[in-house]
Amino acid sequence: MSKQVVVIDVVGLTPRLLRRMPRLRQLPLSRELETVLPAVTCSAQATFLTGTLPSEHGVVGNGWYFRDLGEVFLWRQHNQLVQGDKVWDVARREDPGYKVANVCWWYAMGADTDLLVTPRPIYYADGRKAPDCYTRPVELHDRLTSKLGDFPLFHYWGPTAGIKSSKWIVAASRQILAEDNPDLLLTYIPHLDYDLQRYGASSVEATRAAIELDAVLAPLLDDAEAAGATVIVLSEYGITDVSRPVDINRLLRSEGLLEVYTQDGMEYLDPWSSRAFAVADHQLAHVYVKEPQDVDAVSKLLANLDGVAEVLDAEGKREHGLDHERSGELVAVAEADSWFTYYYWLDDERAPDFARGVEIHRKPGYDPAELFFDPADRWVKPRAASYLLRKKVGLRYAMQVVPLDPSVVRGSHGRFPASPEDGAVLLSTDTTLTPEGAVAATAVRDLILKAGSS
Repeated sequence: MSKQVVVIDVVGLTPRLLRRMPRLRQLPLSRELETVLPAVTCSAQATFLTGTLPSEHGVVGNGWYFRDLGEVFLWRQHNQLVQGDKVWDVARREDPGYKVANVCWWYAMGADTDLLVTPRPIYYADGRKAPDCYTRPVELHDRLTSKLGDFPLFHYWGPTAGIKSSKWIVAASRQILAEDNPDLLLTYIPHLDYDLQRYGASSVEATRAAIELDAVLAPLLDDAEAAGATVIVLSEYGITDVSRPVDINRLLRSEGLLEVYTQDGMEYLDPWSSRAFAVADHQLAHVYVKEPQDVDAVSKLLANLDGVAEVLDAEGKREHGLDHERSGELVAVAEADSWFTYYYWLDDERAPDFARGVEIHRKPGYDPAELFFDPADRWVKPRAASYLLRKKVGLRYAMQVVPLDPSVVRGSHGRFPASPEDGAVLLSTDTTLTPEGAVAATAVRDLILKAGSS
């Protein structure tokens, strides 16, 4: 492995957006990148790094129902959840000293990379949460924060998510590239995820985000090329316009299949007692059905729900590389203009308090409404400011600012795109990396190895 490689995951990048990004367009190789189902961050990244489908690496979504724990968990961080060899495992068989840096790719914690940076809040004993990151080696934390400041967690996700987090990640990547000289640098850039989900891929805001991000990426691209590294830029999926939220769990509840339990007037999903419930993840939902004799009936019920394009049974999961024990008994795929909510309550007055907050680890499904301040609350931003003031003086607080109206969401992903223009893309400085034609997501691992050995 003689060639340095820099892999930049620009989430949400598509050929359509690329036309507005002149610095990225300077990369001479451009190919359509065929994503996986589900086309979501954790599944796509695991496929890129292992060269296998979810049926083998086990990352069937951004989260799933952990049957042995009886809990739904999204956005876990331990690398052992990704089954199989990663790209660095293969490289180190040839070159035991192969040095890898991971800047904000998922499942970083516990990975045997030489350097890693991943968002990790400080969870104080009194319930407060403060922005920070986790690094290995330990001293990398202070090396980065002394120059760049604290990791901007509240600009990485939530109603205030924006370009500041991507600027920090780019700056951290440049510093690691210059000071640590890794053989492989993996960098995740989140910015296009925000306004494309808020406003839709066809919005003015989406175009503005692409232009803004191109300028932020330019110094990292310049540094990598000046160092003689092979640059690979790729995306996990394309975000497309949506207008129809689909309340899949509310249907299951109305049919007596999904159970809740109540505490302090709030309703919580009861997966232990439910005959069927869904883990919603953008445009795909894993549906867990307790009894085999209920599977066909649940499948027919979901197939008739407006906004559902298809329901994958055991055979369908095999065809799409989703036949893993972590998958639901059924997998629902949304129509192109639709996406799945996680909501299971029937009355907003009974919603759990975490529903109105940014709580990615407590919600039993993905919630893109976390990107918004509640537009129905005229005092929402002053209240948010008061919450932050309480935090600064050391008081506990609950940031309840997220809307319960899902209609605000205008962009989503997870299913295969209708057109390559709205799908994932792979770019590189190496024109010999791959021949003409689309590149499969499962081929990315070997392309990284090829780039490093050329």
